[in-house]
Amino acid sequence: MPRPTRCRRIEKMPLFRSFSPDDVHVQSAESVRMTVDEYEALRLLDDEGLTQEACAARMNVARTTVTAIYESARKKVAQALVHGKRLLITGGCCEFGPVEINQNIREKGTESMRIAVTYENGEIFQHFGHTEAFKLYDVEDGKIVGEQIVSTNGSGHGALAGFLNAAKADALICGGIGMGARMALADAGIKLYPGAHGSCDEAAKALAEGNLEYDPDAHCDHHEHHDGDCGHEQCGEHHCAGDD
Repeated sequence: MPRPTRCRRIEKMPLFRSFSPDDVHVQSAESVRMTVDEYEALRLLDDEGLTQEACAARMNVARTTVTAIYESARKKVAQALVHGKRLLITGGCCEFGPVEINQNIREKGTESMRIAVTYENGEIFQHFGHTEAFKLYDVEDGKIVGEQIVSTNGSGHGALAGFLNAAKADALICGGIGMGARMALADAGIKLYPGAHGSCDEAAKALAEGNLEYDPDAHCDHHEHHDGDCGHEQCGEHHCAGDD
């Protein structure tokens, strides 16, 4: 019987999750998936310039494991570059390093579910990647037993999933949200309820009671550039061809 895979420690979540060539239509491009731990090995070895021994220590795995992860990651990058494939970064057996939150967040009960809602003036803010605050609701036995508004402290779209993970959120209610953020939330184990509108309090109460109306395929309906997390089809696609 094979030994269970040891989770790899990830210090930084990928800020960008999707890369596509300019001259291939996004919807028709074949995809190759790189796991988050493969991304982390590339980041530590090629961007930070660590040795494999140092990388292994940072990821809390053996050096031979780092070698295998790194070789797999490089092959996937080559497939994307040589064959014009879309590169997606998601999944893997990972444990994430803590994200510092410089504010007091109430302790979550052992039997509580914590719901986070993108918040602006009592309403569900419609663009996840630009939300400046979340309202947190703790739910027990289908009832809200505590709530708190927390600032994202200027966290960019790529860091918001880590922020929610550190805040111990189990679920997120929001408006529009992009593919990269969806993958990051999935990696963090946070259940997503996009496409919701109206009052934050009413949405959280509806989810607690099991009758929230939402659109799992929600996308933004505006045309500004929002770094890939507004849900607009082309936003945040980082292109391989033609970039300086």
